[in-house]
Amino acid sequence: MKIIASIPEMLAASRLARGEGKQLGLVPTMGALHLGHLSLVQAAKKQCQAVAVSIFVNPTQFGPTEDLAKYPRSFDRDRDLLQQEGVDFIFAPSTEEMYPLEATAWVTVESLSERLCGRSRPGHFRGVATVVAKLFHIVEPHRAFFGQKDAAQVAVIRRMVRDLNVPVEIVVCPIVREPSGLAMSSRNAYLSTEQRQSAVVLYASLKEITHRFQAGERDAANLIAAGKKVVAGEPSVRLDYLEIVDPDTLEPMQPITHPALVAIAAFVGTTRLIDNLPLEPQ
Repeated sequence: MKIIASIPEMLAASRLARGEGKQLGLVPTMGALHLGHLSLVQAAKKQCQAVAVSIFVNPTQFGPTEDLAKYPRSFDRDRDLLQQEGVDFIFAPSTEEMYPLEATAWVTVESLSERLCGRSRPGHFRGVATVVAKLFHIVEPHRAFFGQKDAAQVAVIRRMVRDLNVPVEIVVCPIVREPSGLAMSSRNAYLSTEQRQSAVVLYASLKEITHRFQAGERDAANLIAAGKKVVAGEPSVRLDYLEIVDPDTLEPMQPITHPALVAIAAFVGTTRLIDNLPLEPQ
């Protein structure tokens, strides 16, 4: 396994792998790896002959009052986990490597970037789209692997890839959950034992909505009200949003006539968590 910090070295390594006829997979991460990340690595290993994992805490997707400074960083542990998974390359650049002082170009996916998390975190998806576009150019993967937990991010990246004709296949892998149902996230490390128990209410609200949907309810407002009632039963959790949207456009859906996504974001203490489930009309 090679650990690479510079853009020219990563580009050279990826082109060498491609030149050898290998399918190259990329798993973009911000480190603090958990089983969700490792499931993406395992999917990449099954589909590709060479796998690169990026570890980069991207400052441009954090707002001025968000958790950039305290975001969990555990490079040595991450390196060991990726070594065990048989990863070929870790790309771990510095902020200065990725964003030279004179850099002024951004990638913005309009409309989509203002929905769901984009509405709550202005500028977030501009930072995501920009860094992912840069990673695609630096690594030049055949396939890139993302988790379904970040469904809005997936929609933004898919649109960027389509609109800019980026030659990469986007592979979306299922959410990995703790036994309680809590979606795995690097930010779960912030939670106390009590907060971790409270956070399960996000999944419980989604399950209540899917249960009612499977029973025949198609009115989005009624479903959302039922989900919000579940969240309200846990006073230590503050809801950011709970919406039912088209998974590609992220536009609200009413009534639900084709496959939809029910998405939630909430604060448990000061920690903001997200989750989602699909709604599939029979």
